[in-house]
Amino acid sequence: MSISKEVIKSVIISQREQVPETRLIERDLQKEIEDAIKTPFIQIVSGIRRSGKSTIIKQIQQRQKNGNYSVNFDDNRLYNFETEDFEKLNDAFLELFGEENNFYFDEIQNVKGWERYVRRLYNEGKKIFVTGSNALMLSKEMGTHLTGRNIRNELYPFSFKEFLRWGKTELEKNDIYSPVKIAKIKQLFIEYVKTGGFPEFIKTGNQIFLKSLYDDILYRDVIARYKVQHEKALIELLHYLVSNTSKEFSYNSIKNILGLSNAMTVKDYIGYFEQSYLLFTINKFDYSLKKQLVNPKKVYLIDTGLANSISFQFTENSGRQLENIVFLQLKRYGYEIFYHKGKYECDFLIRERAKIVNAIQVSQTLQDNNTRNREIRGLVEAMKSYGLKKALILTFEEKETIVVEELVIEVIPIWQWLLQ
Repeated sequence: MSISKEVIKSVIISQREQVPETRLIERDLQKEIEDAIKTPFIQIVSGIRRSGKSTIIKQIQQRQKNGNYSVNFDDNRLYNFETEDFEKLNDAFLELFGEENNFYFDEIQNVKGWERYVRRLYNEGKKIFVTGSNALMLSKEMGTHLTGRNIRNELYPFSFKEFLRWGKTELEKNDIYSPVKIAKIKQLFIEYVKTGGFPEFIKTGNQIFLKSLYDDILYRDVIARYKVQHEKALIELLHYLVSNTSKEFSYNSIKNILGLSNAMTVKDYIGYFEQSYLLFTINKFDYSLKKQLVNPKKVYLIDTGLANSISFQFTENSGRQLENIVFLQLKRYGYEIFYHKGKYECDFLIRERAKIVNAIQVSQTLQDNNTRNREIRGLVEAMKSYGLKKALILTFEEKETIVVEELVIEVIPIWQWLLQ
């Protein structure tokens, strides 16, 4: 059923009349996104729902001379919007606001074939800003029609820096030497681990928000989008993964645990979660790509607050919460992340091009000798395996330098590392 131009106009105007956010903070990614305004390229911001993509685009929009050509496709009135309706959208913009040069499209992946329309606008010299909450659809469509014509940034829920910025608490250069300031930062870090980084939840503390977000991602972005038939199995799989964050798994092992008939079903379902930015998997590092693909993986969640709301087992394990926080920060940096496992284990390896450049262990504390020895053994094995002279152990509050056979291991608090 086709959408009329009058309905499109009504959607545009009603979306414009929505009450704007009264309090905004600058995101860590903001400068990078705003620098891209000066280029002719299509600007794409992707990430999980409610992470702040629309807010960043609106901030950019408000600073431009013409910012009226804007529409959010995550609107039930546009449910039947199809490629041919873009002509009506063009006409609606023109009739409402006159001719403008900038276009702002939220959640555009909801419209099949959107990339052809955006490519045409680009060819006409228009400036286009796009947001989307599905990683695979965006990458596939950019790969076929928009290669070399776009700049893409991924936005995550608040980092710890942004969390502090929201609370109007930022460290000055010398505050790290102040016991009073350090005590306050530690307390805020504990709160951050518990609440996570979704702006709306930080603002309200309302658990209903997280429940609603979880349902939206699960039912709209996964079950409906991919036409999942075995809903119960998919939900059980998600709960299993959340409860086993940072632990090794294989598709076959999960298939057996959950009583599923096919390991490929497990692989597909995990792929759907990843594409919706709900979780991420990392591979055990191996110089053989084939071995990397068949080795057990590890899983991490998009947000500790959301994970806490899904699983009590995640909430109860502070070590895994800290490891998840570190993983997310590495993702924000855009690193290629693996884990190491030989005789011993190392939580994270960072690869740049073909070379491992850093190794990181995460531990609640090193005060227990068994834990201390285990973390050091795993890190030293990784350092020797990849020719590293320096590496990191991140803990809740310890700080020291450990030297083992001329290998230097810096131990620093996670909160301090997050603020560097």
